[in-house]
Amino acid sequence: MLYISTRGKTDMVSSAHAISNGLAADGGLFVPKEFPAISLAEIDAMRGTPYSDRALTVLARFLTDYSEEELKTCVETAYSKERFGDFPAPLHMLKKDLDVLELWHGPTCAFKDMALQILPLFLTKAVVKTGEEKKLVILVATSGDTGKAAMAGFADVPETEVIVFYPQEGVSDIQKLQMVTQKGDNVHAVAVEGNFDDAQTGVKKLFGDKKLAEELDEHACAFSSANSINWGRLVPQIVYYFSAYAEAVNGGRIENGEPINFSVPTGNFGDILAGFYAKLMGLPVNKFICASNSNNVLTDFINTGVYNRKRPFHKTISPSMDILVSSNLERLLFEETGHNAAKVAGWMQELADKGEYSIDSELQSRILKDFFGTWVDEVETRETIGDVYNNYGYVMDPHSAVAYKALEKYRLMTNDPTYSIVVSTASPFKFNDVVLQSLNPDKYEQADLNPFEAMKTLAELTKLTIPASMSELPYLQVRQSQVIAKDQLEAEVKKTLGLE
Repeated sequence: MLYISTRGKTDMVSSAHAISNGLAADGGLFVPKEFPAISLAEIDAMRGTPYSDRALTVLARFLTDYSEEELKTCVETAYSKERFGDFPAPLHMLKKDLDVLELWHGPTCAFKDMALQILPLFLTKAVVKTGEEKKLVILVATSGDTGKAAMAGFADVPETEVIVFYPQEGVSDIQKLQMVTQKGDNVHAVAVEGNFDDAQTGVKKLFGDKKLAEELDEHACAFSSANSINWGRLVPQIVYYFSAYAEAVNGGRIENGEPINFSVPTGNFGDILAGFYAKLMGLPVNKFICASNSNNVLTDFINTGVYNRKRPFHKTISPSMDILVSSNLERLLFEETGHNAAKVAGWMQELADKGEYSIDSELQSRILKDFFGTWVDEVETRETIGDVYNNYGYVMDPHSAVAYKALEKYRLMTNDPTYSIVVSTASPFKFNDVVLQSLNPDKYEQADLNPFEAMKTLAELTKLTIPASMSELPYLQVRQSQVIAKDQLEAEVKKTLGLE
């Protein structure tokens, strides 16, 4: 399997090169030259099998320069019981036509663990395959969950340095504490005075700085990425769509071959794109509901064909979705235009220069065949958390609640009764105050809640067990306290690497 850039100005590379480089030299994103097929018989064979076996089936199609033994070691290590419990991605039934796919049973209680527990394993093997003898500097921009998951996955991995940039006021208290207490001599969390888009734009600028790349090269260092711009981060996410479908068939929820819907809380478009790629490979999917919060740039794009980031940025109770520049949309456009790299590069340049671009009606129609875009505001999100708990005794975090409500809106507007799966991306204990206020607004809505007092109260109210990694947070030492301006990312990287 060979990989090409969405901008079309680099040579084809192996998966090991795509994973170790992270971003293509022309500024584009690596994508497979073609998508392999997985048959209904192969999906049926996944029923009742360990998650690691399902992952091996999917990953072997894409990472063809890795041996079967290498991939087996990767998946069995990454998805072990010690890291994820009995099953990494279980379905939880809410009602006859709706299940929740829980992707937050990993070490950091967020769906990013599904990819970032295995990416370091891919990366260390990729370095050997490519003959790379440099230290890999993993740059990460995070809106909340990726940062901690990357730091946890790469902590003390030899010949790597991880630098995470997060918006100073744009993550939850728990998310921030998870990052600044992370152990590991090679991991660094840096707050940026700005929003996620400021951090992401700054990181992309560093990747495209040729002079900086030369300076790094002189010191035997090279940039790579743990964001979903890295193919090694995105490809493991394809697995859980196949796994969820197999679970639904195995549980008698659907017949094998029956199309279903997925509702996905969406910010940077990586998670939902992985589902779209699964569909290209043969997974029977009727519709992807692209669920946004008040930062509804994707909703507007899907429904109008105009991508316009020139709009107010809203800090919301679902902070991991507080994004106005969705990087992975570039990959979708590349696929839907039949790999027209010139068009894609032109749109990305317009976005950088003017803050917006427009696609033609034919392309928009193709996107609408697979995607339904809608958004959910703060009031609806809180009400949904309360309603789901009152109706089903199930506790959702705010991001998952956005996806649930978006599915309700889709069904109301389309009368589509298709069996559906809500993709749940974080434990409710990562957003204790918001969830507690939503479950009992009369008592807690106006309260100034300490996140750890709220955590204990939430556990007592819902009879849920606090994840061990959450309960230990108040007692961990704060190891990181850097705060920088949004134009100081390069200086911070050089300081961290000792290049000044």
